[in-house]
Amino acid sequence: MSVNLRIPGPTPLPDPVLKALSGQMINHRGPEFATLIAKLTEDLKKAFATTGDVVILTASGTGGLEAAVTNTISPGERCLVVSIGVFGDRVFDIAKTYGADPVKLSFLLGQAADPDKVRQALNADAKITTVFVTHNETSTGVTNDLGALAKVIKGEFGKTLVVDGISSIGSVPCPVDAWGLDVAVSGSQKGWMTPPGLAMVSVSKHGWDVIAKAKTPRFYFDLVKAKQSAEKGQTPWTPAVSVYYALDAGLKMMFAEGLEATHQRHARIGAHTRAMVKRMGFKLFAADERYASNTVTACHVPEGVTWKQVSERLRNDHQTVLAGGQGPLMGKIFRIGHLGWVNEKEIDQAGVALEKSLAAVGHSLGARSS
Repeated sequence: MSVNLRIPGPTPLPDPVLKALSGQMINHRGPEFATLIAKLTEDLKKAFATTGDVVILTASGTGGLEAAVTNTISPGERCLVVSIGVFGDRVFDIAKTYGADPVKLSFLLGQAADPDKVRQALNADAKITTVFVTHNETSTGVTNDLGALAKVIKGEFGKTLVVDGISSIGSVPCPVDAWGLDVAVSGSQKGWMTPPGLAMVSVSKHGWDVIAKAKTPRFYFDLVKAKQSAEKGQTPWTPAVSVYYALDAGLKMMFAEGLEATHQRHARIGAHTRAMVKRMGFKLFAADERYASNTVTACHVPEGVTWKQVSERLRNDHQTVLAGGQGPLMGKIFRIGHLGWVNEKEIDQAGVALEKSLAAVGHSLGARSS
């Protein structure tokens, strides 16, 4: 029996992607790869809704975030990191590691960032040059209103805007050009239905101007090198060739469905998942359901239940894998991923498995949190 993998990534792989992965290696300095990278670049520009540049890095999403940080800031430079969870905190840590002067604007876990609080932070500190925002925080199941935040950050203050769109772009609307995102990062293992291994980074014209002035050292994650190599049909370093082919197959499926239809499907399944868990008696972790993510749903673990026990029952008895909490939320919440190649039936099956697993550890429906 196959595993019902319902975590926020890596996500299950459809058959066309699996088939693409099984292809033989090619010369990554040859014409076949040049054709592939050119096609992927143009397709990603459509998916990112940008006429600007998109470069592909062989890296995890965190590698893409490190590239976004090191290419846009200089040592000692003041930047604002808007954090609503683990991944916002990670960007702060990256900036600190490379000698920047980051200021963290944190919001209570489960809440979205308040544009007015961001406005206040920018008004209070004129030295801030760059703002980092996580669009979709998978650690809490909350999606920021990035359009509203961008109106403040770009529209009112003209700051450089760098976005972690790792688990949003490709799954929910994130129009890079319309919102004025200078640098935006996504990761292949999320809504792209592709294995981990590629980070995709869009860069605006202003973004390139900022990158040209940034003085933080970088080598492997140098976006200028990546762009220059891509223009020659290559990458500066050895790429994950098989994952490039897999991404091509995933993009073909997305375009066949239609990008708007893909977004609508994620919205529909997100609503379906939230309705299911609430019907079962769980409390959403998102403080305001208007900002609940359409790619991952986070719920409070009921009192008297140890998530580790439930997780083991899910895996061993029902071949279902859900995600637990991260960082300070470990053991306190669980998360159901519903991005990429997913339908309502698979979500319903996960719900049944969850119900049976809770019963197996002695937790009845009547005793659940409301």
